[in-house]
Amino acid sequence: MGDKKKEINYSEDAPIEEQLVSILKSLKKTITTAESITGGLISAAITSVEGASDCFKVGYVTYSNKSKRKLLSVKKELLRKEGAVSSTTAKEMAIGAMMESEADIAVAITGNAGPTALEGKEVGLIYIAVCAGGKTKVEEFHFGGNRKEVREQACGAALVMVRDYLLDKK
Repeated sequence: MGDKKKEINYSEDAPIEEQLVSILKSLKKTITTAESITGGLISAAITSVEGASDCFKVGYVTYSNKSKRKLLSVKKELLRKEGAVSSTTAKEMAIGAMMESEADIAVAITGNAGPTALEGKEVGLIYIAVCAGGKTKVEEFHFGGNRKEVREQACGAALVMVRDYLLDKK
């Protein structure tokens, strides 16, 4: 993507969701989301931007394990073994969303916003996966604050992770 960096037109001063939509449009790429912990916040952020319909395919809110299995093909055994809050689950969610939507890039997020530990995983533990071009990158995050703050930080981190992936800043 080295040559494409020069063609990308976006403002670094703009809100992250506006940056992301501008970059996606410049690259003529489409995105899909697979959200658990954020319950649609990422999709809402992207679609709040004028022109997002040019690049946003679909958003999956898969809050329950059953919906992760049915909509995104996350394996039942994986959810039993590792739980919903795991790097592997985030990766499978991203791959599943990509395959279902046929988008160019998918972002998936799972984690625990609290108020108490879930599956033995501490509050604020988040996994975000970005899938594109046959590769999937997963990152682990730890956020503090109340439930609302954890979810907002997770949404922001997901948008930044996609932007950086598209700009090849890995």
